[in-house]
Amino acid sequence: MSFRAVLFDLDGTLLDTIADLSGSMNAVLSRAGFPVHPVDAYKYFVGDGLKQLVIRALPEESRDAETVRRIHEAMRAEYELHSHDRTRPYDGIPEMLSDLRRMEIPLAVLSNKPHAATLDVISHYFGDGVFRLVSGAKPDVPVKPDPQGALAVVREFGIPAGDFLYLGDTNTDMKTAIGAGMFPVGALWGFRTREELLGSGAKTVVAHPSEVPPLIRR
Repeated sequence: MSFRAVLFDLDGTLLDTIADLSGSMNAVLSRAGFPVHPVDAYKYFVGDGLKQLVIRALPEESRDAETVRRIHEAMRAEYELHSHDRTRPYDGIPEMLSDLRRMEIPLAVLSNKPHAATLDVISHYFGDGVFRLVSGAKPDVPVKPDPQGALAVVREFGIPAGDFLYLGDTNTDMKTAIGAGMFPVGALWGFRTREELLGSGAKTVVAHPSEVPPLIRR
C-alpha cells in the first residue's frame, strides 16, 4: 500500500482548538443570557461547521432562525479575536509534517471552519508553504461530509482520489474520505473515540502523528 498525497482535517487533527472554540462560544452564550457548556461537550458540538456549533450550543427552544443568525455572527467575531489564545499544534504534528515534506508528499487541509479562519490559523501556526492547498468552509461548497471539497483537492492536485490518505478525527471526516474515494485514517488524539472512527469507516487509526509517515509507503 502506498499513497501519493495526504489530506488533513484541521480542528482535532492538526490543531487542538477546543479551548479557543469553547471559550469563544461560551463568552457569546453568556453575554446573550444562555447557559454555557463544559469544554468536553464542545468535542461533540464541533466538526460540522460553525453554524452547526452554534445550533448545538443553543438551548433547543432558542434555535429559531433569527437567534441562530445573531449568535452565529457574534461567534464569528469572538473567535476571530481569540483563535490564537490557547490553540496549539498537537505534539508530534510539526515533526510529522516535516517528515512528509522530506518524502515529497503533497499536503492539503480541508476544514469545516470558515475559510478565512482556516487560512488564518494555518498561516499563524504553520507558516506558508507547508500545504499546497488550504480550504475551509465556503458559501458555494457544501461542508463535510459532502465530498465535494475533497474532490476539489483531487482535481487541483491531479492525483487520483484512491492515492490520497485522509487523516481526521471525527465520523464526519471518515464519511468525507469514503465519499471521495480516499483512504480514511482516524486520529486518536483528537475530539472523538476509537469506536466512533472505526464505526464510521476508518481503515485504521493512529495514536500519534509519528505513525502517519510509515503508512504512506509500506
